[in-house]
Amino acid sequence: MAELEVKLYQLGDLGTNCYIVSNKETKEAIVVDPADNADFIYRSLTDAGLACVGIFLTHGHYDHIGALDDLRKLTGVKAYASEDEKQVLESRTGNLSAVFGHPLETSADIYLQDGQEVAVLGTVVRCISVPGHTIGGMCYYFAEEHLLFTGDTLFASSVGRSDFPTGNEQDLLEAIETKLLVLPEETAVYPGHNGTSRIGRERKFNPFFS
Repeated sequence: MAELEVKLYQLGDLGTNCYIVSNKETKEAIVVDPADNADFIYRSLTDAGLACVGIFLTHGHYDHIGALDDLRKLTGVKAYASEDEKQVLESRTGNLSAVFGHPLETSADIYLQDGQEVAVLGTVVRCISVPGHTIGGMCYYFAEEHLLFTGDTLFASSVGRSDFPTGNEQDLLEAIETKLLVLPEETAVYPGHNGTSRIGRERKFNPFFS
């Protein structure tokens, strides 16, 4: 079990949660959802003496990937995303960047499958496919450390929207119930917006499931 530290930064016009997850011993770190301001994210890494080893995308919407390309250049690391999200990342309408007035098309370096495990930060992260907010929504679960990064799928007492391109409400609710809410109740939930929660709390109080 690695001793991980999670730092949250709310970035961009929508106050999207960008996370820096680091191993306190090795000083390696990953960035989850580089929402905006690559210079700030990079400075936060370097000021803390952290070496970035990867960028993990929960999905391809613009407010979660706004700093991806610039941060990738600054760090020289690879970006990870679900293989099903490729079409969203590559489409300025699908990733909503055209709506925000900053049209972009991008891609990940490594595409992941549901259930795939990635060795990182001295531990293992399991990739859990949760379609519905977008077709390739991906949650990242550090089982030993009881951490779950959910992007815009599961929020504290809520769930993500499903009315964007490639979204599907039934798929979203079914995947959350069968793949996320079955995790240990002490699992900390780090969503793409607003505050954090725990799986046990969401089982009891999330109005979509309780």
